[in-house]
Amino acid sequence: MVARKTKSLLLGLGFDNQDGQRRITRGENFRLYGGSADTHSLMQEKAIKFNEKLKQKGKSLEEISRPEFKEIADKIGLNSPPDN
Repeated sequence: MVARKTKSLLLGLGFDNQDGQRRITRGENFRLYGGSADTHSLMQEKAIKFNEKLKQKGKSLEEISRPEFKEIADKIGLNSPPDN
């Protein structure tokens, strides 16, 4: 049996679309779906900034800890999941 490498992704979902357009953006470490033009643009901006911070740390998304994730999310103004 071949072991699979874990792949992490940031997932962005926008639910405020009123114009009927399908917006999908795929990038390194992220997938973004839906939203109004403004919401989708904001999700793109946050995902790109997140990747920039990862590169500054010299780490991949799979390599960061939960506290590191929250640190990056806070720095770029991303709403992160609550602590469990």
